[in-house]
Amino acid sequence: MNWIILIIAGLFEVAFAFCLGKAKESTGNEMYFWYSGFLVALFVSMTLLIKATQTLPLGTAYAIWTGIGAVGTVLVGILVFKEPASFLRIFFITTLIASIVGLKYVSS
Repeated sequence: MNWIILIIAGLFEVAFAFCLGKAKESTGNEMYFWYSGFLVALFVSMTLLIKATQTLPLGTAYAIWTGIGAVGTVLVGILVFKEPASFLRIFFITTLIASIVGLKYVSS
């Protein structure tokens, strides 16, 4: 169950990065809406990370949490914010995913 909580925490990390990107593109009240979303997503992500690390190894949980956030944020950048999807970016995202899977495998 705590692995699922950790994955959800990582997805909320992607959400707070997304909100930062949208806030950067916005002005006025809309900007404050996105910053509020950032704060909510940050709080949820950190709370779930704390819950997951009560039973999972801290180093593994943190690495997986940041990995999910990094991969998700890069994908959101490519798909939503029209950032470049070069071969090397995709290659290194793939190696990061392989590392996350490896950490999960050796931590079971």
